[in-house]
Amino acid sequence: MTTDVIAVYPGTFDPMTLGHEDVVRRATQLFPRVIVAVAAGHHKKALFSLAERIEMARAVAEPFGDRVTVESFSGLLRDFVVARGGKAMVRGLRAVTDFDYEFQLAGMNRSLMPEVETVFLTPSDKYQFISSTFVREIAMLGGEVDKFVSPHVQQRLAEKVRSLGRE
Repeated sequence: MTTDVIAVYPGTFDPMTLGHEDVVRRATQLFPRVIVAVAAGHHKKALFSLAERIEMARAVAEPFGDRVTVESFSGLLRDFVVARGGKAMVRGLRAVTDFDYEFQLAGMNRSLMPEVETVFLTPSDKYQFISSTFVREIAMLGGEVDKFVSPHVQQRLAEKVRSLGRE
């Protein structure tokens, strides 16, 4: 593990899944400090507000102590990473279908931030098929999501579904 590298793990985390948690755990084995950067998500329609997504991410990050912090960002990810002194960007890969997009994104980020390396991490086998989109859809249709998210996130999903009158 390097002693001074700050890694940034960006995403919308709508909601944060066990796959995301697993990537955070793996990142903490490589980097002394990880910033989970929750995107405002201007290009996506989120189920949860930015404040709700930050709160859930902080609950998930709590066991890692001060090694993992959660912050929000809007605008260019490059500006956020550079302002925080990030030297690595963590991206999760679930399947080959993720790779093409992530590879292109890494190339663009390298052009914007040549001093920042992109590190691809795969979640544990049991989490590779989980996506926030699937979790949201299952929850909205009344399905069980306890195998895909932490208990805290599951509770927040149930509350959100009830508040939307979809239970």
